Amino acid sequence: MKLRSFIGSRVMKTGIAVLLTAYICQWIGWSPVFAVITAIVTIEPTVSDSIRKGLIRFPASAIGAAYAVLFIALFGNSPVTYALSAVFTITTCFRLKLHDGLLVATITSVAMVEVIHSNYLMEFFIRLSTTTIGLSVSTLVNMFLLPPDYQKNIQSKVASIAGTLGEQIQGIYHCLLHLDEKNSEIKYLDKLLELDRLIIRTEILSRYQTNDSKYHFIENNQEKFKDLKTQLHFLRIMHYHITNVIDHPKDQLNINEHEKNELMVISCYIAQVLKKEIAFDRNDIQDKRTRLNELFWKEKHKTHELSDGMLNKLPFELVMLYELISILELTEDYYMTELH
Repeated sequence: MKLRSFIGSRVMKTGIAVLLTAYICQWIGWSPVFAVITAIVTIEPTVSDSIRKGLIRFPASAIGAAYAVLFIALFGNSPVTYALSAVFTITTCFRLKLHDGLLVATITSVAMVEVIHSNYLMEFFIRLSTTTIGLSVSTLVNMFLLPPDYQKNIQSKVASIAGTLGEQIQGIYHCLLHLDEKNSEIKYLDKLLELDRLIIRTEILSRYQTNDSKYHFIENNQEKFKDLKTQLHFLRIMHYHITNVIDHPKDQLNINEHEKNELMVISCYIAQVLKKEIAFDRNDIQDKRTRLNELFWKEKHKTHELSDGMLNKLPFELVMLYELISILELTEDYYMTELH
């Protein structure tokens, strides 16, 4: 376990795939170099990617090997052969949209120039066979040995995102409701950008797990993973709403101290719930939603007293209330999913 933590599962699987591939090729009596190259580049973060890209790399490698044999027959082992093999392999793979196989095909093509001297057709089929061995071994190793399982990582990241998002919601509302602290908005914008990057990374892991689920032979907790994806979706929308608050053009707030205090109390409550400092209670959320709705309609009623020229944009007080109501409802959805 310590070794796995130190060098990583993917590196371990690459080493094992290379070892097995080399043994098989030596047992058959073929040079393992091309098979090993293929095995190295075929280990992907997910089993589905290994299979999908392997199906692209096989024909790409065949193209590279074919060009190598052709130009060796025409020009022998010369600099022209290297150049033409590389150029024609790259061009053909690009035209056929075999982008994932372009690198291994080009390496195979130029590496063959040095080792082929006769029996061109036989060498061509040997290279295809060794490529097949490399693809097959690396895919099977990725599928059965330490199969990728991102669910625990996703669960940890979702909890981290929720806690960080709660801190940002509380901090941003505190910043906006205390006008002397407006200069710290830039700090929160930077933190929201960092949080957005974390959400994107977690969404990528979620896609990996979704794509690999059909290749897992051990039954996983699919319902739990489905709930995690739903929670991540709610967190993404919460991030959108709080970003709207800090990005919205700001005027002088037209709310009294009591209303400011209500917004601060509720934003603080959301933060505590998301950070799991207090237990989720649906009745508490419903009570706070009622209080926010009352404030919202009270503020909306004030807009009727404004002139048409002052209504070109939504008053910032209404923006803050609307976004906080949305975030509160999403917080409830987030925890109802967890309790599902």
